[in-house]
Amino acid sequence: MEQKIVLITGGSSGIGRSIGNFLKSKGHKVYGTTRDLNKYPDFSDFELLELNVRETHTIKTAVKILLEKEGRLDVLINNAGVGITGPIEEIPHDEILKTFETNFHGPLHMIKAVLPQMRAQGSGLIINITSIAGYMGLPYRGIYSATKGSLEITTEAIRMETKNFGVHLTNLAPGDFATNIASGRYHAPVIEDSPYKVPYGNTLKLIDEDVSSGSDPIQVARMVYRIMNTKKPKVHYKVGSFMQKFSLTLKKILPDKVYEKLLLNHYKL
Repeated sequence: MEQKIVLITGGSSGIGRSIGNFLKSKGHKVYGTTRDLNKYPDFSDFELLELNVRETHTIKTAVKILLEKEGRLDVLINNAGVGITGPIEEIPHDEILKTFETNFHGPLHMIKAVLPQMRAQGSGLIINITSIAGYMGLPYRGIYSATKGSLEITTEAIRMETKNFGVHLTNLAPGDFATNIASGRYHAPVIEDSPYKVPYGNTLKLIDEDVSSGSDPIQVARMVYRIMNTKKPKVHYKVGSFMQKFSLTLKKILPDKVYEKLLLNHYKL
């Protein structure tokens, strides 16, 4: 496989960093992004560009710098994202909007920024990192699920709109992987006199346990590499434990209320 120029948003840590290092080991030229370069003075895994997916001027600047250096962009991996938990009734709405700005609008800003170049090249691949959580409404993670589900559906539409440009788009939905996402997640506080205090508090502990005991994110990196080596990528890919992927099969075949009961039992609600 010839060397590809790859741009990964949120490439300084977690899944993005794992993807970047793996692709670099395979001979590709990798650029990652971070909101603040000053926080990573000794980062040497691959080159970092300063970019905030919520600020379009930083996106334009970073893409311009990359194209001036390389003259092309072959792969965009929309990986930057944030978590959010809480009872939807109690989450401040500005936090909901912030999460959509990062997880949904951010990837759209990135896609709009790179499509002209990819269209001019007559080739390109865009991989949107979504989540298995985007396929179902999860209690106390409903907003996160909504942002990822929105990106999944929107990708389906953009694929069809750009099919004549030689550009391929796809979704890659990971399950729970051992990353530092919990440290950057917005947690609605567990309010002492809230009717959600006990169930939300218990669910929060379970969510953090699932992430901390998650699989090695190298599995996501390997799947990205596999997609890059696929001539005609599928619309949707999933990567995660057997049970996480099997839960999607159950959602397709079980009555809604039965599936809902399974989730309630899982979260002990």
